[in-house]
Parts: sequence; structure tokens; C-alpha cells
Amino acid sequence: MPQNEEQQKVLYKKILESFSAVRTPVLFKNIIEEWMENSKPLLKASTYIKYRNMICSYILPYLEDYTTEELTVDCLNTFCRELLCSGGVKKQGLSTKTVSDVLSLLRSIFRYANTKGIVLPCTGKEIIIKKSSREFRVFSINEQKQLCTYLCKHMSYKNMGILICLYTGLRIGEICALRWNDISLQENTLYVHQTLQRLQNENNSGKRTSLILSTPKSSCSIRTIPLPDDIVTILNTSFPKKEGYLLTGSDSYVEPRTMQNHFKYVLTAAQVETTNFHTLRHTFATRCVEAGFDIKSLSEILGHSNVNITMNRYVHPTMELKRQNMQRLSCPFPSDFVE
Repeated sequence: MPQNEEQQKVLYKKILESFSAVRTPVLFKNIIEEWMENSKPLLKASTYIKYRNMICSYILPYLEDYTTEELTVDCLNTFCRELLCSGGVKKQGLSTKTVSDVLSLLRSIFRYANTKGIVLPCTGKEIIIKKSSREFRVFSINEQKQLCTYLCKHMSYKNMGILICLYTGLRIGEICALRWNDISLQENTLYVHQTLQRLQNENNSGKRTSLILSTPKSSCSIRTIPLPDDIVTILNTSFPKKEGYLLTGSDSYVEPRTMQNHFKYVLTAAQVETTNFHTLRHTFATRCVEAGFDIKSLSEILGHSNVNITMNRYVHPTMELKRQNMQRLSCPFPSDFVE
């Protein structure tokens, strides 16, 4: 046999052995553990904890005994259906958004497995979860006036924080982390570069959660926001002491849960139907659209990575805006018909 033919056979045998090794079944939970260990240094603490919770609550209880070869399209379809129908602590099913997030995490783990030379029967992209649209609460014009009137009549550090969120769209963690030196009353701007979050501790010893001051969820969330003149006037006249955290005027902070409770107290006092703090952000985005903001500017003010997030998640045209837009249509009816 010619030498090159012999060499080709040896090479071909090695390729087959290599392929056979790649197809060797591997327990999926081992891949998950390795992915978590390798991903932890690359992720923000809040993101890692979110992923870890999804893995421990949803993925491992269903898939930890599966081998990589068993993770077929049918297997993942069944897995997603079970999460939708009976997932969660109360076994009442998870939302389509939560199941979509779990599936997205699985795809990331699958991609990691591929980089390690492990071949899986599918990528996870074959599964599509149709998300249901959620109803978002937005304050009406009258509710917003009632809230603003109460806040201005009962001005305090925390009430000023609520007013700023209503007119800038800041998230609750961002306003809790905001310090007075992040606000420029000369340039009428505020600088968002930190967020305050209560996160679960990784080990179960001692406290279950800790407050973490960190950078926002993405680089796009680090931003400078112009302030309306009326907000600047209130900041100048109502707060002679401008130091420490905005919500306290000192080096002590207000944590998000406390701020949420205060917000609900304010709504009750202002006789506005109770809702969560994020309604301030929804309302700000909606009022901006009604005022004719260009979406790119609004997207950057909100700290979004692209305008699609702004349009799909936070922009909610009111019936009044729809009515105004409809009135712009010109109808070429004859005058005698209209009369």
C-alpha cells in the first residue's frame, strides 16, 4: 500500500475516533456547572444571580439527569410546555417572558458546550415562545397632576426623588444610588452611573441578601440626562443642604424596597390608585411621546441599547393622543354633505 494511502487511513481513523469522542454522552448538569463557573467572572453580580436562580429553580429540576444527546427538539418542547403549564413554586405555570428567558439561557449554555467540542442534537433556536403582551400602568394627566401637587406641597428628599423619576424616567435603583454631586445645577443635568440593588447571597450562611452598589445593567444605562428647568428650580430653592445621597442629604442611603413602600404611601395620600414604582418610568416615556420627542433621544435618556426596546416596552400612546392623531386626517367630504 502506498505510504500516502496508509497515512490517509490513519488520519481517517483519528477523525472517526475524534468524532466518536465528541458524541460521547455527557451529563447536562456537568456542562451547566462548568458554564456557571466560567461565566461568573464575566457577568455582573445581578445577572449571575438571575441566571443561577433560573438554573436552580427551572432548568436543573427538569434536565439535570439528561445527557447532552437527549436534549432534542422534542425534549425542549416538552420542557417549555411544562414550565408554561405547571412551572413555578405554586405549579400554576410561568409567564411566557420567564420561559423565553430560560430558553435564552439554555441557548447560551448550548453554545458553550459546542465550544468545548460537545455536539448537541439541537441549538435551542428551533423553539419559539410567543410572548404575550403585558398591560403597563401609566398615570393619566389628572393623576400626574394630583401626584405632582402632593409632592410639591410636601417636599422632602424622598419626594424630590419621586418627582425626578417622573420627569427623567430613572429606575428605582438608579434614584436610590444618585448623589448630589451627580447633579450639575450649572449645566442642568444629572449623571447616572450607579444603581443600588438588593441581591441574594451566594452562600446560605448568615444574611440571605445584601445591598450592592454597582454600575447600571448595561453601558447604555450610564448616561447624562438634561433636567427640566422647573426641577432645577425646586432643587435650588428647597434643598440648602446638597450633600451625600439625594434621597437623604447624607451618606446613608434609602434602599429600593423602602423607596417603593414610601411611593405607595405617597400615592395613597395623593388619592391616586396604587401601583409600583416603575409606573413613573412608563409615564415619563408616554408623556415624552405625546410631547413629540424623537425616539432616539428618548431611548438614550431611558438608557436603552436600541430604540426598539423603547418603542415596544415603554411607549404607550393614550386614547387622547390617538384621537389627536386621527383628527390630523383630512377628509375630502363636500361641504353640503358635512352640513
